[in-house]
Amino acid sequence: MKYQNGSIFDAKAAAWDEDPFKVKLANDISATIMREIAPTKDMNVLDYGCGSGLVTLKIQPLVKSITGMDSSGGMLEVLRSKVERQNLKNVHIRFMDLEQCTEANDAFHLIVSSMTLHHIEEPARLLKRFYDLLLPGGILGIADLDMEDGAFHKDNTGVVHFGFERMQLKGLLADAGFVGVRDVTAAKAEKENNSRKFPVFLIIAARE
Repeated sequence: MKYQNGSIFDAKAAAWDEDPFKVKLANDISATIMREIAPTKDMNVLDYGCGSGLVTLKIQPLVKSITGMDSSGGMLEVLRSKVERQNLKNVHIRFMDLEQCTEANDAFHLIVSSMTLHHIEEPARLLKRFYDLLLPGGILGIADLDMEDGAFHKDNTGVVHFGFERMQLKGLLADAGFVGVRDVTAAKAEKENNSRKFPVFLIIAARE
């Protein structure tokens, strides 16, 4: 869907939105972003690791423009078909992995990233890239798993981190230059036939 090896997710792209678990999790995260960050019509937004656009298209009606960026061409094709079908003029699609390249030089009022960071080899490097892409006063919202034991995914191919300790991640954000760092619980993801609920956080930070 989103990461260093986007091809892992190309084969899954067509059926991604048919999974009620994935849709509900994206909806819960989107609702938390809207409540805690409140995107506005003057914002240019980046959704990094946008996948099939489940979060992207929830935010789209609220903002001036939103760019869905991903390293999976298959996922971006699913998003592109939605954009064309709905004739959305303020959604832009970009094939790129910020962890691997530095050519992006856009400037955004808001960057969001949902369930992507645990696939990233060097989170600190990516957070610095986010900082550089934000306008002064811009906001970053990262949703991902609290630390877990690897049980969240049926197949951990491409998974680099089994979630994160919130305090550790907040420290990385501070090291990258972010201020006003805070966290909330965005969702409690309950897998089918699994009594466990996996907490998902939203960490919010700002560039001065």
